[in-house]
Amino acid sequence: MTQSPWLSVVIPIKDERENLPPLTSQLIHVLRNLPEPQNTSFEILYIDDGSTDGSEERLDQLAEEYPEVLVLHLDKNYGQTAAFDAGFRHARGELVATLDGDLQYDPADLLILLPFASRHDLVCGQRTQRHDTFIRRLSSRIAFFVRKTVIHDTIHDTGCSLKIFRKSMLHYIPPFKGMHRFYPALAKIHGLSVVEIPVQHFPRIHGQSKYGISNRLFSGLYDLIAIRWMQRRYVNYQMKEERKKIVHDNN
Repeated sequence: MTQSPWLSVVIPIKDERENLPPLTSQLIHVLRNLPEPQNTSFEILYIDDGSTDGSEERLDQLAEEYPEVLVLHLDKNYGQTAAFDAGFRHARGELVATLDGDLQYDPADLLILLPFASRHDLVCGQRTQRHDTFIRRLSSRIAFFVRKTVIHDTIHDTGCSLKIFRKSMLHYIPPFKGMHRFYPALAKIHGLSVVEIPVQHFPRIHGQSKYGISNRLFSGLYDLIAIRWMQRRYVNYQMKEERKKIVHDNN
């Protein structure tokens, strides 16, 4: 594709081999059935974050099968924030959507979020009926209460990976570990518009979840302190109305 697409879909992948063919097929079906010219102007960017289950080879096969699919391979596992950052830097679309590779989201819900992207810089999905364990649901509720208290973040489900960004907003996201959990808060620091829209959520069928309380609790608290520091130290100012330049006529 030589012409820049209007939409880039960025999907980090870590050991999701069995989910990749059906996910790609669903995405292609949804996006190719968009109205013209959007149905011929999109790209899907998979970022292989050091997979060891054969996902790397399966992704390369999908890239050969579908011209809209592009694959980036990281040399080892760096984590979701790094994978998102790599995708953002290579995305060419005016809008950039994000999605997980675990088939727990319906790609068709992108059609629900897209209309809001014309009025907001960041559109966040919210899993209203989550198919996760009780512990994960409870930890998310606690995390929301803590975020709301400490950094005044009113987005209920920052862990929902189904989001749509305006490309210009991505310049405001610092490439630090853990920042993917605070995209809405980072947007609001810079005065950008954020909205949250309900989306579907399904049980995981293949593979295993990469996240739990043990690998998120302490790092999440540490990152929360960093976001609070950014909020308090961010330099925010406005210019007065420009003074008109006086031109002297020597004649």
